[in-house]
Amino acid sequence: MPRVIIPSLLQAVTDGAREVTAEGETVGQALASLTQRYPAAESRLFQEDGALRPHVNLFVNDEDIRFLGGLDTPVGENDEILIIPAMAGGA
Repeated sequence: MPRVIIPSLLQAVTDGAREVTAEGETVGQALASLTQRYPAAESRLFQEDGALRPHVNLFVNDEDIRFLGGLDTPVGENDEILIIPAMAGGA
């Protein structure tokens, strides 16, 4: 099963888990599996219409899914999905 790497900002809604395995053949299916297990993560990752929140960046094995197949990007058993929240700020 693919592994999902959880950023520290989301670990409060995953019971402190830094990494979880998720079922699915695509990034979207894996995230659906994650949010079934941790329902509070859904509102942090997705908008009300089901679209990924704009500040959430997803990578599969260091490749940005925006340049692959989006949430339909295939994932395999040994793949790693990284959730990277966008950073804002400045001086």
